[in-house]
Amino acid sequence: MTPTARLLNPVLIVGCVIITVSFAVRASFGVFQIPIAEEFGWLRTDFSLAIAIQNLAWGIGQPIFAAIAEKMGDRRAIILGALTYAAGMVLSAWSVTPFGHQLYAWLVGFGIAGTGFGVVLAVVGRASTDQNRSMSLAIVTAAGSFGQVIGAPTAEWLLTFLPWQQVFIIFAIAILALVLTLPFMRAPAQVSKAELEESMGKILGRAFRDPSYALIFLGFFSCGYQLGFITAHFPAFVTEMCGPIQSGGVLHAMGITTTSALGALAISLIGLANIGGTLLAGWAGNHFPKKYLLAAVYTGRTIAAAAFILFPITPMTVILFSLVMGSLWLATIPLTSGLVAHLYGLRYMGTLYGIIFFSHQVGSFLGIWLGGLMYDLYGDYTVVWWIGVAIGAFSAIVHLPIRENRPAQPATA
Repeated sequence: MTPTARLLNPVLIVGCVIITVSFAVRASFGVFQIPIAEEFGWLRTDFSLAIAIQNLAWGIGQPIFAAIAEKMGDRRAIILGALTYAAGMVLSAWSVTPFGHQLYAWLVGFGIAGTGFGVVLAVVGRASTDQNRSMSLAIVTAAGSFGQVIGAPTAEWLLTFLPWQQVFIIFAIAILALVLTLPFMRAPAQVSKAELEESMGKILGRAFRDPSYALIFLGFFSCGYQLGFITAHFPAFVTEMCGPIQSGGVLHAMGITTTSALGALAISLIGLANIGGTLLAGWAGNHFPKKYLLAAVYTGRTIAAAAFILFPITPMTVILFSLVMGSLWLATIPLTSGLVAHLYGLRYMGTLYGIIFFSHQVGSFLGIWLGGLMYDLYGDYTVVWWIGVAIGAFSAIVHLPIRENRPAQPATA
């Protein structure tokens, strides 16, 4: 069997489909912020808190669904996740109060956890060879970026002739359809005999005693903060702060005539650029120390975010920022998950990565919630943006002391 054949297997293909649909819906929520707030007269904080809760629930649910997958089977965990995700979308479509959206956001967040990276990356990792694992994880992560490419513009297009409630229902149906792909997802358990003999408690205890695991946990916080804030608030940020779209220009010729459309395009461009950036990160993860690559990614994000806010915000700087940030957007995912698999093995990779991902989602919660809160208090996003710059620099530094070798296992009697 050729290396290409080993890389392109049914588990990888189905994993890409699941992640694409799940992330297409998730990435679209920022587009709904202004229509929903305007229909009900809500403060920006109200809907922002719902999205923030959704991301926090995603973080809480990630290790839970990973543990379900490891104990009861990957496909059962994904089915449960899809049902929960769709239920949250349908109930949110019927809700007319901020509390309702915030309550049902828990269901949406848990649903994303069940159809997201924690479960899918673990099953793809087990179905991959050691030589192809980093690239396989990158391909699945890039599929999430493709979902982002199509998610926000699709929502924006549907909103031109459908109310937002019906768009939510359409997205719920798309999520339920993922169940039809699961018969093709059968992954072999490519783990060592020693890993099979170890209990989850032993592996978790070994990871919790390892300072490198704590550093990875802390470093992933800023990734969530930056991604959560930009996904939820950047379309509204661009709509309100960007200069006008000039008639006769390139954007106007592309059909981008309003800053609202430019905001949706920005999210799409971030996802598009990230496809290449994530695949490059997957390739680099097989050739260079992952901790240095992660430090470089966070450094690049910090510089890009600082430069964007310091210069006048125009349609051109929005596009440039989207492309640069997009190339670094999810590049952390294959590197971080691959580092976890390398340090602690594949048997409980999903649970260990899920715990680290909780840090990511706490950051995401704060980025989204603070974005809405600071906007309502000060009328702009400047303060919360600079907080993101500062914690991005922190993450770049905190990855450097990580020891990229498996911690010694305690001797058995």
